[in-house]
Amino acid sequence: MKYVIKLTFEVEGSVDKPDVIGAIFGQTENLFGQEFDLRELQDKGRLGRIVVEMKTKGGKSEGYIEIPSNLDKVETALIASMVESVEKVGPYNAKFVLKEIEDVRAEKLKKIIERAKEILATWTREKNLDIKEVMNEISGAVKTGELIEFGPDRLPAGPDVYSDPNLIIVEGRADIINLLRYGYRNTVAVEGASGKIQQSVVDLAKTKKTVIAFLDGDHGGDLILKELLNSNVKIDYVARAPVGREVEELTGKEIAKALSNMIPLTQYLKKQQEVLASPQRMEEAQSQQAVQLVEQPKKEIEIQIPQAAIEEIKKLPGTLEGIIFDENWRPVEKVQVRDIISKLENMSNGNVSFIVFDGVITQRLLELASSKNVKMIVGVRIGGINKKPENVKILTLSDVIGL
Repeated sequence: MKYVIKLTFEVEGSVDKPDVIGAIFGQTENLFGQEFDLRELQDKGRLGRIVVEMKTKGGKSEGYIEIPSNLDKVETALIASMVESVEKVGPYNAKFVLKEIEDVRAEKLKKIIERAKEILATWTREKNLDIKEVMNEISGAVKTGELIEFGPDRLPAGPDVYSDPNLIIVEGRADIINLLRYGYRNTVAVEGASGKIQQSVVDLAKTKKTVIAFLDGDHGGDLILKELLNSNVKIDYVARAPVGREVEELTGKEIAKALSNMIPLTQYLKKQQEVLASPQRMEEAQSQQAVQLVEQPKKEIEIQIPQAAIEEIKKLPGTLEGIIFDENWRPVEKVQVRDIISKLENMSNGNVSFIVFDGVITQRLLELASSKNVKMIVGVRIGGINKKPENVKILTLSDVIGL
């Protein structure tokens, strides 16, 4: 994150943290359109988890708030002003005051420089290390600082996106950061474009000698390629992450291998058509269609959420955290949203029955939950779901606690 917005607040009544967070989200919604919706910005990684610390005394509540921001200075200032405009928390009058906006990058760089000085000062001759190794480690720590914003849509990109004659197109910001980590700077992300690729990307691709679509190894990667082609983006080669893997999680060696195995677009599309036209694939499709014709709709099982669990769920909005429950709605573990998939992968079937989290329900999470016999998933909103498993019930936090 680039900045941290720090505010204090006073409420003329006794309230809890979820009340404060709910007031911030509720009273800033649609002030400046969908582009500055706080939940959307958190989902895209542009804002971090809102931290609230408070105390109640004499029937009044006061405390401070921290909001990490990865927006630019102007946008961060606008977010700070929006939060300052909150006038009520629950039924009580409230006042929010900005104290400062901390430049995290500047502080981080200072610490890195000071640490580099310590390393060099204590470096003994016996270790006989190459100075290039030390400099590479130091520079590697600030690779994410090289991330830039491209075009009017402020798309995440590498610093050489304009100057390099070649271009790598990926799906999201996390992909860009991972590629930067291993020295790939001629990149741009379409940020999970829905239906149509940004015109700035279409125009950029026309100016490049070679354009590579580097996609995840799942159905989401297929959808992004389809959108690129439907938007007439110039694509010369297609590279894919290994099956079931995402570009953002690949190692340097895996990235190099995927790019070395890229194939021309025409050859890739021909290969896909051959797969779809194979007799086995056609037989599977016909068989599946026959099953669907005689299959009767199943009655959805009602799931009752106990009040104790609901009270825990009320604390989740704005935290970017989730709770894994067992079959009796007892909390098994609290996890960060970004770690839910890896945590679930390592759990045994039947050990988790319900997942509630402050994030977006994705196709990948649904399929994994289905394989682990999870009964229900509750998230902030539902992403692009192409196929819903029959054994997993889906709800949003609004359905459960009325946000």
